[in-house]
Amino acid sequence: MNCPPFDLRDYFLHELGPEEAAEVEGHLSGCARCREQLESLRYTQAALLSLRDEEIPQRIGFVSDKVFEPSGLRRAWSTFWNSGPRLGFASAAMLSAALLVSAFYRPAPVAVSAPAPAVAAAASGMSAAEIAAVVDAAMSHGEAKTAALLKEMEKRENLERMANLVSYQESLSVLQKRLNVMLLASNDGGGR
Repeated sequence: MNCPPFDLRDYFLHELGPEEAAEVEGHLSGCARCREQLESLRYTQAALLSLRDEEIPQRIGFVSDKVFEPSGLRRAWSTFWNSGPRLGFASAAMLSAALLVSAFYRPAPVAVSAPAPAVAAAASGMSAAEIAAVVDAAMSHGEAKTAALLKEMEKRENLERMANLVSYQESLSVLQKRLNVMLLASNDGGGR
């Protein structure tokens, strides 16, 4: 279908005279493609109206402005790191300092810790049955500790899962409100 030469944007923005507006309305009643374009303009307007207003900057900065020049310290640092001989000298000085420190620094001797109680008890002449009882007691203690840690981890995981669920519900609520605003805006625009 050939559409007459008129601009739907002018009609949408109410910039046409009454005769031209009536002609466009008559055309819209029979042309699905133009109705879709008009609906697209309404969605665009609703989306733009949902954005928050921001203040326009008073001045745009240019790269040649003084604000963008590096400070003296930054220029000196850049000059140092871009110079091969200076960098080589700094590396050699650091290596020399590290060698001197390691030559004069002697770590304290490591003290030998006392053997574990089970080992000490075994060394003191315990029987195999007594050693097995000590090992069983240590194993049951370790299993109880592991079970307690697992319960704590499950509790944390459940709390985190609940927090995520609340966050998702809040996000869904915000999206639902935005959709409602867009629907109201499109209904208000269609009633004009």
